[in-house]
Amino acid sequence: METSARLLKLLSLLQTPRHWQGAELAERLSVSGRTVRNDVERLRGLGYPVDATRGSAGGYRLAAGASMPPLLLDDEEAVAVAIGLRTAAESAMEGVEETSLRALAKLEQVLPSRLRRRVGALRDHTVPVPADRRGTRVPTDTLVTIAGACRDNERLRFDYRNHSGSAGRRSTEPYGLVTWGRRWYLVAWDLDRADWRTFRADRIEPLTPTGPRFTPRDLPEGGDLAAYVSRRVSAAAWRYRASITVHAPAEAVTARISPAVGTVTAVDEHTSVLHTGADELETLAVYTGMLGVDFTVDDPPELVAHLRILADRYARAAPTL
Repeated sequence: METSARLLKLLSLLQTPRHWQGAELAERLSVSGRTVRNDVERLRGLGYPVDATRGSAGGYRLAAGASMPPLLLDDEEAVAVAIGLRTAAESAMEGVEETSLRALAKLEQVLPSRLRRRVGALRDHTVPVPADRRGTRVPTDTLVTIAGACRDNERLRFDYRNHSGSAGRRSTEPYGLVTWGRRWYLVAWDLDRADWRTFRADRIEPLTPTGPRFTPRDLPEGGDLAAYVSRRVSAAAWRYRASITVHAPAEAVTARISPAVGTVTAVDEHTSVLHTGADELETLAVYTGMLGVDFTVDDPPELVAHLRILADRYARAAPTL
């Protein structure tokens, strides 16, 4: 194997998150241990920070460096990075569009023609749905600060504007960021309210430094933060809220709905209550009918009246033969 090709293969191996013993690398590359050591020195000379440790548990690994040397990507990784950069350029993170486009231009310049065709096809034949971007842009520094506090289990204080524009200060234990459409949400334990809360990241102004460390709590929704946010975000936007007694076990109803639709409470082994909502009565009527089981609407009266109108309409559409 030529030296340049061998160096590329060695670099590819070292970029995996593990320690490689010299004997393992020598076997993979079909060379001697001395050649491996020489090749490691060549990589270091090119700017790749290769760490070496001695002993039975020692070996070689690629460490983080002060500057970023060139990366070695296979075909699928290169396409994935290109797609990710293009997605980032159209994201709701403020300040990353230009940076992402510069990085994408550099990557596409060195991609083989076969890969440029794949990336180009996706770019040219994907039409994004226009979105209202007002008020949804989040500074990258804000997201980095929030994510760092989540990672380090550090309390996060911030000034927050609610939906009416009123500002207030919050002290929280942050747990995770969730993206919903073009918006970012922080899931955190609100220390002043002693309860879980969801905060829109574009309304957060973090106060630094972050606070002391905290002991993590059990997360809501069994740790499924996406499901938790989907429930809260959907419910906040509902115009109509409904309480519906469903003549089926809670497990059966839960299996037929998305977490964003609502919550199900068991009454007994044969009956449950669905708490749900929607912007339109028509939507509530359609989705309730799609449960495929008998139900009784407890609230609101407007939904009861709408279902009676639909019942008469369906009866006229299916006359008795």
